[in-house]
Amino acid sequence: MQITVNGEPRETEAATLSQLVAELSLDPNKVAIERNLEIVPRSLHAATPLGEGDRLEIVQFVGGG
Repeated sequence: MQITVNGEPRETEAATLSQLVAELSLDPNKVAIERNLEIVPRSLHAATPLGEGDRLEIVQFVGGG
């Protein structure tokens, strides 16, 4: 299906937000996801389905010092 991630069109086979995070090789404990202008709590990533045309903003937290 075709979705938009951080402003870029992307084709994905992922069915849920958790599957997309894995597909993108991101640490699921260090991301925040906004789906269609609504923040999705991390506890709901596995249960939140992706749909054709979804617009996602994914932010990855990076530690440092």
